[in-house]
Amino acid sequence: MSDTAPASESLFSPTDLAMAVHRVRDATHIVQGPGGAVGVGFGPGPDPACTWLGTLPPLYPEWLGDRSFQEAHGTRFAYIAGAMANGIASTDIVIAMAKAGCIGFFGAAGLPETRVSAAIDQIQSVLGRADDGGLPHGFNLIHSPQEPELEGAVADLYLRRGIRRVSAAAYMGLTPWIVRYAVSGLRRTPDGRIQRQNHVFAKISRPEVARRFLAPAPPELLAQLVRDKLISLQEAELAKSVPIAEDVTMESDSGGHTDNQPLGALLPILLRLRDDMVRQHGYTRPIRIGAAGGLGTPNAVASAFALGAAYVLTGSVNQASLEAALAPHAKEMLCKADSADVAMAPAADMFEMGVEVQVLKRGTLFASRGHKLRDVYRSYAGLKDIPPDERAKLERDIFKDTLENVWANTEKFFAERDPKQLNRAKADEKHRMALVFRSYLGQSSRWAIAGAPDRVMDYQIWCGPAMGSFNQWVKGTFLEPASGRTVTQIALNLLEGAAVITRCGQLRSYGVPIPAEAWDFRPRMLA
Repeated sequence: MSDTAPASESLFSPTDLAMAVHRVRDATHIVQGPGGAVGVGFGPGPDPACTWLGTLPPLYPEWLGDRSFQEAHGTRFAYIAGAMANGIASTDIVIAMAKAGCIGFFGAAGLPETRVSAAIDQIQSVLGRADDGGLPHGFNLIHSPQEPELEGAVADLYLRRGIRRVSAAAYMGLTPWIVRYAVSGLRRTPDGRIQRQNHVFAKISRPEVARRFLAPAPPELLAQLVRDKLISLQEAELAKSVPIAEDVTMESDSGGHTDNQPLGALLPILLRLRDDMVRQHGYTRPIRIGAAGGLGTPNAVASAFALGAAYVLTGSVNQASLEAALAPHAKEMLCKADSADVAMAPAADMFEMGVEVQVLKRGTLFASRGHKLRDVYRSYAGLKDIPPDERAKLERDIFKDTLENVWANTEKFFAERDPKQLNRAKADEKHRMALVFRSYLGQSSRWAIAGAPDRVMDYQIWCGPAMGSFNQWVKGTFLEPASGRTVTQIALNLLEGAAVITRCGQLRSYGVPIPAEAWDFRPRMLA
C-alpha cells in the first residue's frame, strides 16, 4: 500500500488494512464497497464508488491522555519515566526524557542528601531550572517512617533548589514535609485564580490514600507548619481550596512497592473518587489520574488511556535501558525475564511493618532469603535468641559474615545517617535485629547497581510483570538486547504503538474487519 494512496483507492484486504492502521496521522475514511464490505480510504475525500460511513481525524501519540497534562507541565507527551530508587532512575534518564518531551523523575529514594543535591546540579546544568523556563523534570520524595528527618531534609532541599515536581511514593498518609512542599508558593493571581508553584505526583495504590492527596491539606498540619514558620498564613489559607496533588498516579501491579492491584479494577475506582472529590470541594482546576504498573506493551498503554488515564508512567521496562544506573549483568537478567519471573519480598525501608516490594525472581535468591529474614525476625526477640544452627545458616548463606561484624558495620552506617536508631537499638534488642536484617535488604539493591560479582544471587532488582511482557513484545527487534534499549526509544515505541492500537479499536467500532496481526505493533526506530 502506498503512503500516497489516492482518494479513489479503497482498501479492503486484510494486508492493506493491517498496514492502514499505521497511518494514524492521516484522516481515515470508513467506506462500504458495492459488495457490502467495509474498508478504509485516504485522501481529500472518500472513494465516490463507495458509500461513505464516516471519517476519523488524524490521531497523534501526543494526543493520547488528558491534554491538560501537557499544558500544566510543558511536555509533548502524557508520559512519565518513574523514579526507580537508589538513583537507578538516573540523571541520564531524566535528561533524555525531558529532551524527548516527557517527564523523568530522578530516583532519589535511598540516597543521602549530598548525592541528591549533586543530581540536581547535573540535571539543572543541562535542562535549566524550572523557574527559569527549563525543560520539565522531577525528583522522588519517598515516605520515610523510620527516618522522618531525612524525608524533611530532602523536601527542604527541593524547595531551596527550585525542584517544582516531586513523585511522592510509599505514602500511607500525609506528613508535614509533603504538605509543606505542596502548599509552598501558593499565591492568588490578579484575576483571582490560585496558582501553585510546586506539583506533587502522588503515587498510590489504595483509594483511602488517594483520598488524602485529593483533599486539601488537613487544618492541623497547616497550623503546625505556620507555627513552625515553614509556610505563611497566606499559603495556609489558599491551601484550603486546592488538593495536595493535582496528579495522582494509580500504581497497579508493579515493581517495588505495590499492592499488586489490577489496573482495570482500580483505575475506574480512582476516577470516580476523583469526580466525587471535585464535586465535594468545588475544584475548578483539572485533577488528573494517571496509570502505572503493568505497562510493558503498546496494548497495555492504549488500554490505560482507553480506561481514562490522563497520563502513563513506566518503571520496570526502563531499568534495562542504557541510561539506567544498574549493572550490565543485572540488565541482562532483566532482559531474560518472563512475566511470571517476579516475587514479593520484604521491603528494607518498612521491614518492621511487614511491607513488601515486587522483585525479579529469576537468577537471584533475594526474595527467598528476604522471607527467611522476616521469618526469623518474627520468631525471636533479638539476635541473642536465635538458635546456633539457625544463626550459622544466616551467617553462611545470607550475610556471609558473622552477625557481630554485620552489626558493627550497621552501627557505623547509622552513626552517620540516623544516630537515633542506635539509641533505640540499645534499649530494644528486637530493633537491633531489625537494623541488622535491614542492612542486607538495603545493600542487596546496591549490589545490583554496582554489579558485585560475589553477590549476584543476592541482587534485589525491583521488577513487575510488565518486564516480561515487554521482553516478549521486543523479541526479534532492535529493542531486544540491552544494548539497543534507550528510554527514548522505549517511550516513543510504546506511545506510537498505543496510537496504532487505539486506531485499530476506532476502526473496528465502525465495522472495519481489522485483522489480528494489526494489533501487534512491532518496535521500530522512531525519531
